[in-house]
Amino acid sequence: MSTTLFGKIRQRGHARSKAPAPLSRRRNRAALLFLLPGALLFSAYVIYPIISSIVLSFYQWDGMTPRVFVGLDNYRELLQSDTFYTALKNNLIWLLLFLAAPPAGLALALYLNQSMRGMRLVKSLFFAPFVLPGVVVGLVFGWFYDPTYGLLKLIVGHGIPVLGDPRYVTYGIIVAALWPQIPFCMILYLTGLTAINSEIIEAGRMEGARGFQLLWHVILPQLRPATFMAVVLTVIGALRSFDLISVMSGGGPFDSSTVLAYFMYDQAIKYYREGYSAAIAVVLFLIMLIFITWQLRRLFRNES
Repeated sequence: MSTTLFGKIRQRGHARSKAPAPLSRRRNRAALLFLLPGALLFSAYVIYPIISSIVLSFYQWDGMTPRVFVGLDNYRELLQSDTFYTALKNNLIWLLLFLAAPPAGLALALYLNQSMRGMRLVKSLFFAPFVLPGVVVGLVFGWFYDPTYGLLKLIVGHGIPVLGDPRYVTYGIIVAALWPQIPFCMILYLTGLTAINSEIIEAGRMEGARGFQLLWHVILPQLRPATFMAVVLTVIGALRSFDLISVMSGGGPFDSSTVLAYFMYDQAIKYYREGYSAAIAVVLFLIMLIFITWQLRRLFRNES
């Protein structure tokens, strides 16, 4: 009998040793397995290029011959280049003027967030510029600015060489870039407006909030995530602007419309200066990183 009892105890201990892992551990393991492909892709296409660009910025390389380590010489040359400061100034102009896209997108979203007949058609018309490729937008505005037969000449009454004048070229390209960027912000805000709690709005109206007070104190706080995405993506779009500049002006005239992204491309593709181009990329990356970190800290501080 004692042998049978000891046998049962051993069987129970053996069964307990083969018991399945806790549910939380299995869930964590499943989550890691699902995240693994995305993490591998992110490491291969984001983390590795960033690290390799930082390393490359300390070398002199034309893409064919062996690399030559030059230390901080690329950065020293960059800080002594007049084109770098012109590109930095143009990036700042892009950043300041591009920040008009979120408020304009919010205004359009508030207008289009109504139940009216034909509103879907109006929404599609406003959204149409966003789905156009940047090259198409550049060609359209290139024809619009043409001083010989462009539409701007018909509006103003005389030809203005917008893309040929260093004083106007950057502003002309920014206007062309805002045409698709505003509908993009509009879509973000329209999505946010659909998730707004109507009970909070009604409570605000019962408290006497009307017009701008209702917008500022009731609606905008609920749109904070959409505002964060609109501002961050707009800033990133302003700092990495390239396609419209390449199509409309090629960085000219006399490098007056170049920005850091186009300056980086110009040095790498035209002059085969891969290390110098990587140094420009690192500076641009640091500017984006500082701004995005600042925005994230503000968002988390407001949420807390």
